[in-house]
Amino acid sequence: MEQQLEHKRHTLAHLLAAAIVEQYPHAKLTLGPAIDNGFYYDIDFSAGEAPGEDDLKGLQKSMKKTVNKWTEWSHEEVSADKAREVFAGNEFKLELIDEIESKGETITLYTCGGFTDLCRGGHVENPKEEIAADAFKLDKIAGAYWRGSEKNPMLTRIYGVAFDTKKDLEAYEEQVRLAKERDHRKIGKELGLFTFSDLVGPGLPLYTPKGQLMREAIKDLLWNLSKEYGYQKVEIPHLAKIDLYEKSGHAAKFKDEFFYVHGAQSGDDFVVKPMNCPHHTQIYDCQPRSYRDLPIRMAEVTHMYRDEKVGQLSGLGRVRSIAIDDAHVFCRPDQIKEEACNIAEIVRRFYTKFGLWEKGKTFWVSLSVRDPETPEKYLGQDENWEKAEAYLQEVSDDLELDAKRMEGEAAFYGPKLDFMFTDALGRERQLATIQIDFVQPERFNLTYTDSDGSDQPAVMIHRAVAGSLERFMAIMIEHYAGAFPLWLSPDQVRIITVSDVHLPYAKEVLAELRKADFRVELDDSNDSMGKKIRNAKKSKLPYLIVIGDKEVESGTITLESRDTEESTTHSVADLIKKLTAELEV
Repeated sequence: MEQQLEHKRHTLAHLLAAAIVEQYPHAKLTLGPAIDNGFYYDIDFSAGEAPGEDDLKGLQKSMKKTVNKWTEWSHEEVSADKAREVFAGNEFKLELIDEIESKGETITLYTCGGFTDLCRGGHVENPKEEIAADAFKLDKIAGAYWRGSEKNPMLTRIYGVAFDTKKDLEAYEEQVRLAKERDHRKIGKELGLFTFSDLVGPGLPLYTPKGQLMREAIKDLLWNLSKEYGYQKVEIPHLAKIDLYEKSGHAAKFKDEFFYVHGAQSGDDFVVKPMNCPHHTQIYDCQPRSYRDLPIRMAEVTHMYRDEKVGQLSGLGRVRSIAIDDAHVFCRPDQIKEEACNIAEIVRRFYTKFGLWEKGKTFWVSLSVRDPETPEKYLGQDENWEKAEAYLQEVSDDLELDAKRMEGEAAFYGPKLDFMFTDALGRERQLATIQIDFVQPERFNLTYTDSDGSDQPAVMIHRAVAGSLERFMAIMIEHYAGAFPLWLSPDQVRIITVSDVHLPYAKEVLAELRKADFRVELDDSNDSMGKKIRNAKKSKLPYLIVIGDKEVESGTITLESRDTEESTTHSVADLIKKLTAELEV
């Protein structure tokens, strides 16, 4: 976030807080940071009335009126006792004060326009002059637990959006409008791709035949690319003893997100698989390995399960049943760079198929490394972390990826290259990743016999190209607004007849196209020709075939393209050649 804009948003959070305490004197303020696109403030209204969505305009009007009086900030460094006097009766602020004091940090109070708040700073110097009253608005109200914990009180979170200019705000609002139109939950229902069931449970998607066709197209592309680079398919169970995840280090980090299973017959306790890499280590470890055996490349699309909070579930974007295109390479240190480069090449070819591989326009790459200020968050030896980071930097340099170094974004077991893609609405998504891991092989004692007869630790490279198929599908549905390219579309062609007398020839065309392995439907309903065409267009099919007297007599078809809106005449043989060529692009 550009610093000046961040300071504006942070100032607006204080402005909102001032408007709140003016209209709701019983309110207790907690925290109000700047965020992407705006700001929010969490407030406790438990002592009285709380605002609703209808009250946002009034609060916004008050903010715009108040900003004209905010001309200068002052700040004061105070003792913890002085701060407690200022915020007496507000247990949330008192908790923050205790926390700041325990860390030995300076406590500062910032004041503007007669309003004082506990804050570390980061504001525009003259809000009246620097904040445009028509460049921000209050957006929505939501619930939020204090400090993000369900064990704490529920607060009211008021969100605002803010930009430098009115034009920027309007552009954002237009993007939000388009995003609603492209919402994968809406389009997925319209196209009949997936569903959810209360009987099955929240966050557990069910895929229709059409949705599964789309998934299979993505999986086939992944596998066809992977096998060129020597990957082999494996399969692992959906359960494991928790010992596996304790040994890997995942239990210490994520055990609150696990699903636990008790066997009624055996009495055994298991964890429903929350990640896949520990299982793959056991396939590697099932027999002795020689330096000549490496690299070993394992790949599969398999499910894992996370006990996500209900409030965080969102269509396919956040689920509890997650299909991952997971792959792991076990190799020698001298093979790391080549293997990582090959993975990057798979990523390039995969996203080129989606039209997303334009460096500087549709993607950028993050070199995600440790935060040097919090080494306790990471496992493994410093020497190995430095090696892994250096290898990834070399990959970035050799492939001209221009990776940006991002401290604190590494996995707990190793650094990674994260590929950040921008969708059709300009939204950034982290998708593919390459992670170098010295930690898991060390914890599981994964070794190979080197040329001199000594045992050496293997290196593990984690690879995800699409990542979660659920999230990936959600992103692609919204990116294409449901108008998928031919290779990805669940239904590629629909045949429509002018009348029933044309059905025999239509069925011949259907058989020929299906024989050529195209996904084709014949609309033989009793609906009118116009309604059939409208239904086909509503389904966003790439192509529509119309068959009437002329086509039957000439032995041809009339092809209508969704993308060009042109109608062309073809023989069936020529049509197959045309569609086949399009699939190969």
